[in-house]
Amino acid sequence: MIILFGVFIRYDEESDTHWIEHRKKENISSDIENDFYFRYPSFQDVHVMIFVGFGFLMTFLKRYSFGAVGFNFLIAAFGLQWALLMQGWFHSLDYTDGKIKIGVESLINADFCVAGCLIAYGAVLGKVSPVQLMVLTLFGITLFAVEEYIILSLIHARDAGGSMVIHTFGGYYGLSISWMLYRPNLDQSSNLQGSVYHSDVFAMIGTLFLWMFWPSFNSAITDHGDGQHRAAINTYLALASTVLTTVAISSLFQKHGKLDMVHIQNSTLAGGVAVGTAAEFMLMPYGSLIVGFCCGIISTLGYIYLTPFMEKHLKIQDTCGIHNLHAMPGVIGGIVGAITAAAASESVYGKEGLINTFDFEGAFKNMVPTKQGGHQAAGLCVAICFGIGGGIIVGCILRLPIWGDPADDNCFNDEPYWELPEDEESAPPILHYNNHMANKDVGEEQQINHDPIRSPLAPSYAPLHQFNGVLPL
Repeated sequence: MIILFGVFIRYDEESDTHWIEHRKKENISSDIENDFYFRYPSFQDVHVMIFVGFGFLMTFLKRYSFGAVGFNFLIAAFGLQWALLMQGWFHSLDYTDGKIKIGVESLINADFCVAGCLIAYGAVLGKVSPVQLMVLTLFGITLFAVEEYIILSLIHARDAGGSMVIHTFGGYYGLSISWMLYRPNLDQSSNLQGSVYHSDVFAMIGTLFLWMFWPSFNSAITDHGDGQHRAAINTYLALASTVLTTVAISSLFQKHGKLDMVHIQNSTLAGGVAVGTAAEFMLMPYGSLIVGFCCGIISTLGYIYLTPFMEKHLKIQDTCGIHNLHAMPGVIGGIVGAITAAAASESVYGKEGLINTFDFEGAFKNMVPTKQGGHQAAGLCVAICFGIGGGIIVGCILRLPIWGDPADDNCFNDEPYWELPEDEESAPPILHYNNHMANKDVGEEQQINHDPIRSPLAPSYAPLHQFNGVLPL
């Protein structure tokens, strides 16, 4: 990385010391016009989503929290460096000197690029080694940069929040890899595949960070002014709608009308995914609510019915359910974007508004909204093809027996890759007692603390039928 950065990457004109000369040349009145002041707040929000949001969202497994946050940290830090290079070669290469010029918008785009690989990580969570994750990220970033260039530059589709470029690609890329790495004996680790109370609380922290910052994610690289403003509003409303719908559907389809924490952690975010492509369009506030409503239903039902079906019949073991949170809502987002673009009219957008929103300039100055809708649909198809095709190829590479992946009976476990605290590795069972309990071996009644304790004397206590407390093990 050091060598590649030394050869190729330089500061752009707004982060270079020649900014002062550029200011005078372009008659810019103040440093406040520097793109840093427009983009950095959004960059901070996106950065938190990548490292805190995605990381903690995956801590729901009872024994894989170190791997969820730690490996998320690893592949994001590696991926953003490789993304600056890959995206730079396609988007920011200065042909006068052969250098890639980077600024704050490049950092945001690199985080977007990494997001696709973190989504894919969710499908194989707990089943792969860190080396496999690095390989997944290396090829994922490369594929992402190519499909992004094709969709945004060649096809000229608009995708501000990345419903197609990020979520659809990342979702199907991860699902295809998971399909290629199918483990028929994964039930040997089924005792570790669930969650416990505190792990679900940690995962909910990730959900809330993602939920709060998603308006920044979808508006981060949109046009200054009305486009960015509109994208934040549309995302905000879609997310709020999704929460209400998810709670209703989860309660309706669960036994006794109770809520399932899996749905609340994941499906509540689906509206933010689906509104991404159309976020800067004139979707209208009620349209955002409709998108969120539909996604809340589809994503929640996906967790209830589709995930078990895919594992049983399609041999796709999707640990985090990324098909329901990213892949399906991403496809919905692409469809919504195509319909909204095709329905755009001069009476709604204004003549200048159409040109500005859809970039009808240069080679595309004669484009009309109906044709733009077709281009949007073509972009969605490219994202799906790159995701599935790339995932199958990378999955074949990851099947090679050289990567040190965990055994079937040791998946979803931090122990193979992390030094764990001693009390976690060799702790005897936790016993809950009532306050007064007879210790027949000692021959006298003892007062025992009500708090859970780990005691080497546990086997010598009275028979089970004399306990008023709980003995889970």
